[in-house]
Amino acid sequence: MKYYCIGIKGTGMSTLAQILYDLGAEVSGYDDAKAHKFTQVGLEERSIPIYYDQTHPIDKDTIVTYSVAFSEDHPEIKRVKELGLTIKKYNEIMGDVIKMFKTIGVSGTHGKTTTSSLIKHILESTIGCNYFIGAGDGFASKQNEYFVVESDEFNRHFTAYYPTYSIITNIEKEHMECYKDIDDIRNTFEIFANNTSNLVIANGDNEEVKKIGYSTRVIFYGFNFNNDVVIKNLKLEEKGSIFDLYIKDEFYGSFEIPLYGKHMVQNAAAAIIMCKEIGISSKDIYEALKTFKNAERRFAIQKIGRTTIIDDYAHHPTEIKVTLESVRQKYPDKRLVVVFRPNTYSRTRDFKDEFIDALNVADKAFVTEIDSNREYPTDYPGVSSKMIIEGLKNGDSISETTMDKLKDELDSVICFMGCAYMEGLIQKLREVIVQVEAETKEEM
Repeated sequence: MKYYCIGIKGTGMSTLAQILYDLGAEVSGYDDAKAHKFTQVGLEERSIPIYYDQTHPIDKDTIVTYSVAFSEDHPEIKRVKELGLTIKKYNEIMGDVIKMFKTIGVSGTHGKTTTSSLIKHILESTIGCNYFIGAGDGFASKQNEYFVVESDEFNRHFTAYYPTYSIITNIEKEHMECYKDIDDIRNTFEIFANNTSNLVIANGDNEEVKKIGYSTRVIFYGFNFNNDVVIKNLKLEEKGSIFDLYIKDEFYGSFEIPLYGKHMVQNAAAAIIMCKEIGISSKDIYEALKTFKNAERRFAIQKIGRTTIIDDYAHHPTEIKVTLESVRQKYPDKRLVVVFRPNTYSRTRDFKDEFIDALNVADKAFVTEIDSNREYPTDYPGVSSKMIIEGLKNGDSISETTMDKLKDELDSVICFMGCAYMEGLIQKLREVIVQVEAETKEEM
């Protein structure tokens, strides 16, 4: 089979391309973004061609899929249609692929990537697995029995999946450009849950998750005592989190993870239950968790000079708030500064007040202009990042050209947050740090 992926540097599309290649397909792709992105590392390792214009030939028997970030009038999409090529949605292709394996579908408004990565890490340390994780990380071998799939609710993508096992980490309002209301979102998760053939592992602390009418066996987990699996004796420390799990009131084990915040402990609990259900011992799970490293752009820490920088994918108010609270856990004595890049005009409009509340956890919040590759500002008059900034207790605007606003914050922990690529902003901060350090040496 031959596949051509338009928007191949997108996290989901890059992952799909890598998996198709690993399963023996001939894969190539197109992207508008010529700048190097972390999502293309796996593509380069597999020598998957990436094109940036409309001059290369495409074989007539090639199946085309494209990212929703590309509009129907994009020149490359127009071209493949004129060539008469078969076009399939990327989630439909993924649905076809995972039917070949025992699939573990990980869903939820938040925590999908981390929970998927935890399961992948445990299984790789024990029995091996395939995986599709939306941080540009994918691998597949026909020799593996299990396939871990991050299952996204955007545009109801995950309803094309029929997993053997599934996880629902939480349900909140999100992607309101795709859904009418919270009931519509929950009902779509219900379809996914009931597409599951064997077992659903669900966060029983979340009210919307509990409302689902499950037709498949379900195990509820969480901190509340009425769950099937209960998290107890939680210790949130500077080096990570320690907790016990009780199953039906019986002690199952103590675990420690190099992750921060109660939400991460919930993600770990879901991963532990899943791996237990397929036969991994508590001892092997414990040992694997201690060496876990989170996915790309999930609480990624780097130290430049005296400045601590955290790059995180958080772009929903809940994600931002719990991540900033986690930073407080790890760096209790540090001043906390956040640089937030809002994504899409609709999300900024719909969650303005929630963004303000979340960003106010930080001592200082900087907000860039809205980044959106699938919406147009003319369709959202009056919606801008200024709506958020005006409500912050200590907020300001920022851009790549004004990163020197951070020169007085170099002893702080500076968190960069947003689902858009943040490396350009971080690089400008690096330049500010170098400049300030040089000026300091001159004064000495």
